[in-house]
Amino acid sequence: MSGKRPLDIVVISDVHLGIYGCHAKELANYLDSIDPRVLVLNGDIIDIWQFSKRYFPKSHTKVIRRILKMIGKGTEVYYLTGNHDEALRKYAGFGLSNFVIDNKLILEVDGKRHWFFHGDVYDITMKNSKWLAKLGGKGYDILIILNRLVNHLLEKMGREKMSFSKKVKESVKQAVKFISDFEQTVVEIAVDKDFDVVCCGHIHQPVIKNMQYNGKTVTYLNSGDWVESLTALEYSQGNWQLYQHAGKKEAAAEEEEEPAVVAEWAVAAKVINF
Repeated sequence: MSGKRPLDIVVISDVHLGIYGCHAKELANYLDSIDPRVLVLNGDIIDIWQFSKRYFPKSHTKVIRRILKMIGKGTEVYYLTGNHDEALRKYAGFGLSNFVIDNKLILEVDGKRHWFFHGDVYDITMKNSKWLAKLGGKGYDILIILNRLVNHLLEKMGREKMSFSKKVKESVKQAVKFISDFEQTVVEIAVDKDFDVVCCGHIHQPVIKNMQYNGKTVTYLNSGDWVESLTALEYSQGNWQLYQHAGKKEAAAEEEEEPAVVAEWAVAAKVINF
């Protein structure tokens, strides 16, 4: 495939197709630029929690088409379910040719046992108060919409963009502790299950780092998201790398039915009054 980067494994998660915060155009362009042997869709690809027939633009459909095209050309694609697309969990174990839906994936890669799963099963909020998690998801969507509106104005003024949610996560000790506890819990379980590498999504915090527990080192990976971070994990030539999209504006080849900013102002008003 001319012009495409050949990769052994690519992991993306937390795309949230179907919400205004999703950077579908950027993701479609990224998928156009790579030729992976294995593509792991690690949960929350389609946001079924907040899905609305009123909003699923061409750019979101384009992402699905790109993935289907990869399947057609022989890429092994694993769709691992998350909390926002948990409705697909009843299809766990379904496979058709080189496409599989499941809740987790175990791969032996260059002599190391890799464990891929979304991560929500180790989120106490999800386990004990799903209604609270869904309400939090709605609030997060509002925050993202407002953030994009503010960044549009900042860009017009020639000023640097900012991330509301990043500032919240950095300033609220509870959020910092949650992320730390999540990572530690996942690593401890990975050690107990004798995995060398564990790969999650869910918390929208892209990272590659080595962590220790009971004298054993485990590589912890998180693929981030395509709402804010615009990140993916890439494995090639024996190494994991964290890819971050350049964030350049894409040519408006496929405009939505309404101008993006006008549409976001409208949906922000509707969501706030839900």
